Amino acid sequence: MIAALFSTAAQAAPKPAEPARTYKIVFLAGPKQHGAPGRHEYEKDLRELAWSLEHAANVQNVTTQVVVGGSPRDLSIIEGADALVIDGNGDWLRRETGALFPQFQDTDGRTYDAETTAWLAKLDALIKRKQMGVAIFHYTMWVENWVGRRYLLDWLGGLWIPYASHNPVDTWAVKPLKTRHPVLDGVKPWTFREEMYSRYFLFDNPGRTELLTATPAKPENGSGGPVAWAYQRPDGGRSLVWGGSDFHDNMHKFADYRRFLLNGILWTATGKVPRGGVSSPPPPEL
Repeated sequence: MIAALFSTAAQAAPKPAEPARTYKIVFLAGPKQHGAPGRHEYEKDLRELAWSLEHAANVQNVTTQVVVGGSPRDLSIIEGADALVIDGNGDWLRRETGALFPQFQDTDGRTYDAETTAWLAKLDALIKRKQMGVAIFHYTMWVENWVGRRYLLDWLGGLWIPYASHNPVDTWAVKPLKTRHPVLDGVKPWTFREEMYSRYFLFDNPGRTELLTATPAKPENGSGGPVAWAYQRPDGGRSLVWGGSDFHDNMHKFADYRRFLLNGILWTATGKVPRGGVSSPPPPEL
């Protein structure tokens, strides 16, 4: 009888709750070597996005780390990341430091040196093995080297191609496309002055979902087209592309712009985007 009572009590005892999963997001900010003050402020933009995620009213269990100066050659720094957010220089100008790849003029345009080749292979393997999210903004996409382009195409499901795509400064009317996707939850249209990377090379790809379209005020700058998309990669990871993020003050002024980025970053990390989108106060100047 006593044994039976102990057995019943043991069966009725509730199981301890499993600890909530924590999502780690690493922000890789290139050095500011391009643009006037207030433009291409990679570190300021990413620090504000990191702050916004950690102070969101409806998001818990997110930790962030901001790494400044480009992608670290020591990959242990990003080993535990659920997502990488990369904003920095492309490979256009020799005097700059590329966010991911050596400058085009320092290569033969088709290959990289042995050290870079080995590092990129390890980075690619880590991203795919961990199904790590990847988010890339703006000038980071300016890559002319053939090898660099192959990596970007593999990670992103589309390309911005120098001298075929374009990036005019104008007043852009940005609006969500009519598609259901967590990244667009709570995001409404906005209009702002921006240097917008646009006119992408987007071949048919079932893993890619175009999210935002943008129309410039001046007809000579285009008639509108996709400026952001989400990509469900074949390895199971997620990626996000966004063509804006040049003028730093926009991060303070436009809540829907900021919400779109926060939703997208959380989604790439496989976090659940809350109904109505990530709710966070305007970030301080960091």
